[in-house]
Amino acid sequence: MTKLDGNGLWESSRMMLPEHRETIIRRQLEEGRKDRPTLDPQEMELIEQALAESFYEHRAVTVRLFDEYEDTELTGIVVLIHTFRREIKLSMSEGEWQWIKIDEIISIG
Repeated sequence: MTKLDGNGLWESSRMMLPEHRETIIRRQLEEGRKDRPTLDPQEMELIEQALAESFYEHRAVTVRLFDEYEDTELTGIVVLIHTFRREIKLSMSEGEWQWIKIDEIISIG
């Protein structure tokens, strides 16, 4: 096995400059990053309709929120809608709630 096999020089080197380490970490993060999906107007309308139904019928919904690295899901009831700011207040349990921008929602169930 030579010095350049596998991960090459990085594995065999005991010392690494901070700039090299930062570059490696930044590159690894960028490789895992994903782009925000583009929702068509009909999909957005369905999401907004489901949010309104949750608000008016006090029905729980699960919203999937976009994140560059890993999407998150929250389940709760919409208790407030700010149409001007395009935000909802989602109540997950007694005393636990979160403001969510509608544009962060990529799907709803």
